[in-house]
Amino acid sequence: MRTLSLIIGLLAIVFISATLATDSPHGKDFNVPCEQCHSAQGWKLDKTIYSFDHSTTALPLVGQHQTVDCRLCHKTLVFSEAKSECFECHTDMHEQTVGPDCGRCHTPASWIINNISEIHRLTRFPLLGPHYTTDCSGCHKSASLLKFDPLGVECIDCHQEDYNSTTEPSHTQGGFSTNCLECHAFNSFTWTGSGFNHSFFPLTNAHAIGNCQECHTGGNYTGLSTECVSCHLDNYNGAANPPHASNNFPVTCNECHTTNPGWKPATFTNHNQYYVLEGAHAEIASDCFTCHQNNYAATPNTCEGCHIEEYNQTTNPPHASAQFSTECNSCHSQSGWSPATFDHDNQFFPIYSGKHLGTWTTCADCHTNPGSLVTFSCIDCHAHPQPETDDEHKEVSGYLYTSPACFACHPTGDAEGSFNHASSNFPLTGAHTTVVCGDCHTSGFAGTPTNCSACHINAYNQSTNPSHTSLSIAQTCADCHTTNPGWNPATFPTHNNYYVLQGAHVAIANDCSSCHNGNYTTTPNTCMGCHLDDYNQTQNPPHASAQFSTDCLTCHNQNAWSPSTFDHDGQYFPIYSGKHQGEWNLCTDCHTNPSNYTIFSCIDCHEHNQIDMDDKHSGVTGYSYNSLACYNCHPTGNSGGDKMFAPKFDRSPK
Repeated sequence: MRTLSLIIGLLAIVFISATLATDSPHGKDFNVPCEQCHSAQGWKLDKTIYSFDHSTTALPLVGQHQTVDCRLCHKTLVFSEAKSECFECHTDMHEQTVGPDCGRCHTPASWIINNISEIHRLTRFPLLGPHYTTDCSGCHKSASLLKFDPLGVECIDCHQEDYNSTTEPSHTQGGFSTNCLECHAFNSFTWTGSGFNHSFFPLTNAHAIGNCQECHTGGNYTGLSTECVSCHLDNYNGAANPPHASNNFPVTCNECHTTNPGWKPATFTNHNQYYVLEGAHAEIASDCFTCHQNNYAATPNTCEGCHIEEYNQTTNPPHASAQFSTECNSCHSQSGWSPATFDHDNQFFPIYSGKHLGTWTTCADCHTNPGSLVTFSCIDCHAHPQPETDDEHKEVSGYLYTSPACFACHPTGDAEGSFNHASSNFPLTGAHTTVVCGDCHTSGFAGTPTNCSACHINAYNQSTNPSHTSLSIAQTCADCHTTNPGWNPATFPTHNNYYVLQGAHVAIANDCSSCHNGNYTTTPNTCMGCHLDDYNQTQNPPHASAQFSTDCLTCHNQNAWSPSTFDHDGQYFPIYSGKHQGEWNLCTDCHTNPSNYTIFSCIDCHEHNQIDMDDKHSGVTGYSYNSLACYNCHPTGNSGGDKMFAPKFDRSPK
């Protein structure tokens, strides 16, 4: 019986197990034995026997999940329906801005994040410098402070306002790059520009300064010129060795200077604009000190200026005592002092050719003054008696018994090639016959000019009576002067260019002193200027007292003082025609005041009774018994025709 009970019990258990296996509330695929969670006491979870290992599931229970009631995650008894992803259970407080993987930032232990910088390193924007200490909301701005929308990783994405508001310098006006990293360090806690990329104007050598204000004065970082002179104009103007401004040096400093401190070393690439460096000079072009001795302001630019010591110390031949030319290039080139050229035959006198070849031994044979090789003698060797030589040359213009004269006529030392000025295109006459040849032939005989001004330009410029230069008198001296000494006598054929000579003036054209009295500078050119004495001394009529015009041409012409014209009839009153013709003898018949010819009298000649005249003119408006009134009514002296117009033309004084 007991055996049967056991069999029945086992069958019941098997039946129940089979029934539970097919109708489990935990789902058909749930294979966990019931006794791991339940006991015979009931279906309520018995935690005293609970032995289910949750770590074998997709969501091991760690951290806060260990204390959470199962039903918070398992909403139904079908445990496989429970979610295993964080976002499936937890509300996304970040509003889908950081993705669904909460585990990237959070752990089951707590929502608090302690390694945000490490997390940020996994992104495109690691937190360095000031970004490390900045609160998340400083960049990720949202109402909840939990929404982290993706931000740009370029500096300007967050710092556009800083870029726009910056004034020292103004980034917007200066067109600065929006790539902040070009000037600012990412890990710096300030906006200092110590990392500024100044490659557009490399700060090297003397420009490698730490204080930007040295160049960017007044906090101005925009619009600065990169031209040297924009900063260094004062240096340019103040440079005195050499003076850059007065020498018109270019203001492009980098043509000569680098950025080395102190403006040295410097080159002078345009040296040839001031002094051409050739030959030996070109070889020392970079050794400025050799010529300038550190003084670039007063360095001479002539051979003698630099090489006077070589000139003075040279003894073979002795340049100084022989008075050689200090124009070194007349014998030497710039390549070296030797070989040197001294073409005695062609430049001076043939001694290595012609008739003088082999007739001399030393320079002193001809150059009798050892202290001056410009002095030479012909007559010491060619000792002819002077009277005989004088007779031989009596037909030679300009002949003198002197060595310079010998050389002037015999420049090749041959009598056949002698030169006679009289047969040349410039015969010697007047003062030219007494002039030493060297006075005219200062640079040899070939090419000596024949125009007067070539020799006498100083006399032209220095003339003051008259001043040839201020009057622009032609430099063709022969127009006025001959070759007579002292420039006198002289003519002035261009006189009409300054004052036209006519009439009586032509007759005295060659008697200059008549008008000029030896002063050709301030001679007046008006009649009154020369003839004031004639005007004052004339008595018939007395010009001065009668207040005649000082414009002589109103009555006289340039031929002579008389006959003269004075249109008394047309200008004033008819006395050579009309009723007054032949009625007068002297001017004083009418002009009763000999000192003033503007005063005249009618009533002294026409002596009428005033009472009768008054009655006779009773109908004449403005009638007055005086000479002026007579003239006003009778301007032609005619009592008939004039009187008719008297009432109409009232000429009486008011």
